[in-house]
Amino acid sequence: MRIKKGRVTSIKMDKTIVVSIDSYKIHPKYKKRYKTTTKFYAHDENNISNEGDVVTIKEVNPISKLKRWILVEEK
Repeated sequence: MRIKKGRVTSIKMDKTIVVSIDSYKIHPKYKKRYKTTTKFYAHDENNISNEGDVVTIKEVNPISKLKRWILVEEK
């Protein structure tokens, strides 16, 4: 069971939020840091999140084609 923390970037779907998680990687040859963004679709049963909120999501069994995460808490 993995737990991740990220920022809500979209609430346009019903009971679904899009959570973006930024991370930094280092280029193997040039040793320069660059930012990558990964999007996760998470289940939000009561539609309580808003765009810009920092949330915690937890991995679960597949809920739909893209949703494999559920909202644990909103800060």
